[in-house]
Amino acid sequence: MKIIDTIALILVIIGAINWGLIGLFQFNLVEFLFGAMTILSRIIYILVGISGLWCIRKLFDRA
Repeated sequence: MKIIDTIALILVIIGAINWGLIGLFQFNLVEFLFGAMTILSRIIYILVGISGLWCIRKLFDRA
């Protein structure tokens, strides 16, 4: 499970950086790298979303 936790954390960090770039500079890094709503960019967004949910679960496991 440690590998899944690490991957999820990395994807959440990537998502946070992307949202920071969007908020500060109106620059979407995922869209820039993979195209606007291409299959690959949608997969990235889905994986980041799932990773966020996984990290919420991990937050409550620590208690």
